Order: sequence, then structure tokens, then C-alpha cells
Amino acid sequence: MSFAPQVRIPATYMRGGTSKGVFFRLQDLPEACQVPGEARDRLLLRVIGSPDPYEKQIDGLGNATSSTSKTVILAEATQPDHDVDYLFGQVSIDKPFVDWSGNCGNLTAAVGAFAINSGFVAKERIPENGICTVRIWQANIRKTIVAHIPITNGEVQETGDFELDGVTFPAAEVQIEFMDPADGEGAMFPTGNLVDDLDVPGVGTLKATMINAGIPTIFINAEEVGYKGTELQSDINSDPEALAMFEAIRAHGAVKMGLISDVAEAVSRQHTPKVAFVAKSSDYVSSSGKSISAADIDVLVRALSMGKLHHAMMGTAAVAIATASAIPGTLVNLAAGGGDRTQVTFGHPSGTLRVGAEAKAVNGQWTATKAIMSRSARIIMEGWVRVPGDSL
Repeated sequence: MSFAPQVRIPATYMRGGTSKGVFFRLQDLPEACQVPGEARDRLLLRVIGSPDPYEKQIDGLGNATSSTSKTVILAEATQPDHDVDYLFGQVSIDKPFVDWSGNCGNLTAAVGAFAINSGFVAKERIPENGICTVRIWQANIRKTIVAHIPITNGEVQETGDFELDGVTFPAAEVQIEFMDPADGEGAMFPTGNLVDDLDVPGVGTLKATMINAGIPTIFINAEEVGYKGTELQSDINSDPEALAMFEAIRAHGAVKMGLISDVAEAVSRQHTPKVAFVAKSSDYVSSSGKSISAADIDVLVRALSMGKLHHAMMGTAAVAIATASAIPGTLVNLAAGGGDRTQVTFGHPSGTLRVGAEAKAVNGQWTATKAIMSRSARIIMEGWVRVPGDSL
């Protein structure tokens, strides 16, 4: 019996923020995978090592968490005044599908560097020393992101002293601006309300702020579901009933936001929306053992991604947090103390993060002009990824 040999494809393995992913140039993919569809999804699933009933992704580059089961495809810019198109695929760990419904804010920090290194940015726009501004078209949500990449001696500077909670080692700081961050079409608040009553069978009626900014996100109060907002991953992820409750909240919130028409559809749309719970600031100990003081943060936030509590905070959810905190009356704003603000420092399981946003009311509708945060990124490995030929 003969078997198809392995195929090798140019790829780069990168960390961006608190996530890791496999990066490709569109032109390097096999021809059948250069267009959206089953062939591309099969390839990316095999690269990451999914679907894996053992949920370990041993036979691929995934690391068995939502933060590391990610893929990125960069292509020539399709929009004027942009340098590159950025397409993100969230690969399910145990199921055979790739979710293309949203962006990854953390990996955005690596997109600018990859674009420069891969020749998408014109050489005359790259300074010998200084900052290279990369204008990115986020193809999933059709929004502009601006990345400010440090350059030393004509090359991307990856090392530095910028520390990011959730990442063990320091690196160079990359500032990211999410322009007009409302995700997708329609209003920032799809229900028209800053706070809704969300009916969830088996859970009850919860106060919820449902916002499209960075990524569709459902915010609820921690105390309404029996939590303090200081929880770590093990407190939530080891409790099947808690995970089922949050998934029910997510599914019913998705229907109310108009993202799906029936709760059953949530199973095949795991990446969006996110669900998060907020609480007033208080002291806690992070997952690394670091003591976080209530005086050093404005609000506590815990968010779930792909059905599990995130070890830190998704970059896109951080945009949602920043935007919601800037709008008086949302649950995030109220938990942070209320009032007007242009930035917020929140506590997450791995530590703290400061993010900023600009929001204003126009004709009775809230809109955000941009959200800003700092992350870091670096290349971990580059070369070729190999996949069995029969997986294409």
C-alpha cells in the first residue's frame, strides 16, 4: 500500500501578545488552499493537529489551548493605503472546523513584523532606525489596524525590556491602534441598549452589556453568577457546570446580538462572541504568584475563549473592555467606578493590562474612533511546516 508523501509549506511560528500561531503568506499555500474553502480548512487543521479527541494536538503545532490553536494568512493589500491583508483562523481543538468569524488582537502584534519580514511593506517605508508604521486590513472584520513596529539597523527589533503579564520574558514594545473598532456591520450596541436583561434558561435573568468593539463581547457582573472576578483558570476550567453555564450565556447572548438565529448555531461559532465577567477592583494573586493590589487596577475582568477561561486576556476582548469602559453606564464602566474615562487598567488572571479608547455619542448612537494597547511579538521558528499529502 502506498501513501502520499509529506508536503512542506513555508511557514513562520510566532508569538503575538499572549498568543501563538502559525503564519503563512497566501502565495506560499498550495493552489487549492489559496482560496477560502474546505481545502484550506483541512490544511490548517492538519498543521495545528486538529481535530484531536485527546485535546492535546500532539501531531501538530497547536499547544492545546485557544491561545495557541491559531493560524494567520497574509496577502497583498486589497484596500487603498494599506500594506497588507490579515486573515485569522481560529482552529478548534477537538472539532473539525476553523472559525473565521473574528480577529485575534494578540496575534495582530505579530502581523506588522511578519509583513515587514515577508516583503509586504515597501522598503522605502522602513526606516534604518525608528518606528515603521504598518497599515493592516483585518479581512475577517473588514477594519483597519495600525501597528507601530520598532526598527533597528533596518530590521524588526524583537528584543527589549517591555513586560507583558502572561508572557514570561520581556521583548520590544509594539503599539497597536484598532481604528473604528466596532466589529462587523451595524451598531456598536446591537440591541440599542448599554445594559440588557439577558434571559438564560437554567441560569436566570442577568444584566448584560453586549458590545461590538474589537470582537463581539457579552459582559456580565461576576456576582450575579456567583464569582468575585479574582478567579484563575483552574477555578473555572475544572468545573464542567460552570463552563456549561458560560456557554449557555454566550449562546443566548449571541442570539440577542443578532449573530446567530438559534442557540444551536453557537456550537459552530465558538470564536465569537466572547463572554466575560466583571467586578470592582480588589486584591488578588495572579497565576504566576504575583500580588495584584486593588489600588493598581480599575476593574477586574475574566473572559472565556473557545469554551475555557483565558489565561490572560484576548487582545480583541481588551479592545471591547477599553471601549465599554469609556462609555458611561455600561457594566464595565460601572464596575470601574463610572464616569468619563479614556483608559482603563484591568486585572486578569495573569496580571494587569492598561488599554485606551476614544468613544463619543453621535446622533444618539455611541461610536468609537480607536482603541490603543501595547503588546510584544517575536519569531519563535521559521522554515517549513510539513503535512501529509493526503490531508490537502
